[in-house]
Amino acid sequence: MALIVQKYGGTSVADIKRIKNVVARVARYRENGDRVVVVLSAMSGVTDNLIKMAHELMPIPTEREMDMLLATGEQTTIALAAMALHARGVPAVSLTGAQAGITTDGVHTKAKIRNITPKQVHALLDGGQVVIVAGFQGQSPEGNITTLGRGGSDLTAIALAAALKADLCQIYTDVDGIYTSDPRLVPNARKMEEISYDELLELAGAGAKVMQLRSVEFAKKFGVIFEVRSSMNNHPGTIVKEETRSMEDVIVRGVSLDKKQAKVTLVAVPDRPGVAARIFTELARAAINVDMIVQNVSREAAKRVTDLSFTVDEPDLLKAGKVIEGLKKEIGYRSMDVNRSVAKLSIVGVGMRSHSGIAARLFETLANAGINIDMISTSEIKVSVVIDLDKGESAARLVHAAFLE
Repeated sequence: MALIVQKYGGTSVADIKRIKNVVARVARYRENGDRVVVVLSAMSGVTDNLIKMAHELMPIPTEREMDMLLATGEQTTIALAAMALHARGVPAVSLTGAQAGITTDGVHTKAKIRNITPKQVHALLDGGQVVIVAGFQGQSPEGNITTLGRGGSDLTAIALAAALKADLCQIYTDVDGIYTSDPRLVPNARKMEEISYDELLELAGAGAKVMQLRSVEFAKKFGVIFEVRSSMNNHPGTIVKEETRSMEDVIVRGVSLDKKQAKVTLVAVPDRPGVAARIFTELARAAINVDMIVQNVSREAAKRVTDLSFTVDEPDLLKAGKVIEGLKKEIGYRSMDVNRSVAKLSIVGVGMRSHSGIAARLFETLANAGINIDMISTSEIKVSVVIDLDKGESAARLVHAAFLE
């Protein structure tokens, strides 16, 4: 008898028919004698609709109230799923993140899990119940509802699997597993049988939508091996685990395209120690993740000023602009330019550690297609470039063909 944690994403529970499909799968596991904890996302489109309504009331809603609002999406789904199990004669109970013992810090909309005390979950499992937990949410030490950021249901599932010492963790989506690229953009993309934590971390950080970045970090930290698979069929998925020696045989594991990026350039920033630190410290305090950073050489030598460019997730752009505007008088930069028409293209693979010339091959592939590179960032197993948004999809297909076909 195994203890299994299963997470189902928004498309898997998009309507009553799909909720019934999920419940049928859960019931089969229970009939086999397994104890099951189910983590559910909000129904597809619900979170976006709630965000839209909030923004119709004010451009930047207060984050505490946003968490109160967004948490209702998952709570709707878990209650419906519990009812569907009851209708099949299967005992089940739904729990909010707080009821499941998930404690977070106090950062609204992007909270981090601080602790999980799953006593109630254990007690319910021991009583023969299927436990259905609302993903994406927890509770701060002050008792406020908090949310874990987009894709936070993945983190809920991984964290619960670690806390419960589950025998198996399954992440169910609308695709068969993790592909070498987004199959909707790259028709020749293929499913991978396995991928390392580090490779998936880089792909998730580069914009791949399969898993939330922080959930993969959590899985690596606590050694949670998990499988990404489809809720629409019974095909094997992709296993995510620690790197093995054989994985280095694959130079490039995947190609990712992130079209939700924005480039911010501060023009004529005073070129003196401490200025960059002040800017990025304030952005960090606002829980804004900055990706690529480029600082030009000092220009206008007599004035000692430079241009500073960085990228942020497009949804964070308004908040980032507000932070930067608040620093203008203190820092004294000339102006702030914003470019929303950019995309980030990345290649990832642990084999890049032991093979040279990968970046050059990427640059040559783009150059031959007349695609200009605006910014470049590298790590040990990743190369990322910022390019024009309208060239992003064609670039992804070209790069995938160059490295993976």
